[in-house]
Amino acid sequence: MFFVYIIYSEAHDRYYIGQTKNFEERLKRHNSGYEKSTSPYIPWEVKLLIEKPDRNQAIELEKKLKNLNKNRIIQFIEKYSRP
Repeated sequence: MFFVYIIYSEAHDRYYIGQTKNFEERLKRHNSGYEKSTSPYIPWEVKLLIEKPDRNQAIELEKKLKNLNKNRIIQFIEKYSRP
């Protein structure tokens, strides 16, 4: 199982989209400053987590999401968030 995730930095009003096999560990890396691209925007909170059966499908969704603008990302989160 692979995960596509959208995390958000409220302090900087910034979204980040990624994919991983171990989401818990990946989120820790983002919030510890280990990931260079996200370290300036700590702390991160989870906005959406989607499971995919294999890495190819996860990468495909990640690419599609990364092509969305901020408003479309927000719409996607609202549409696919579980109540």
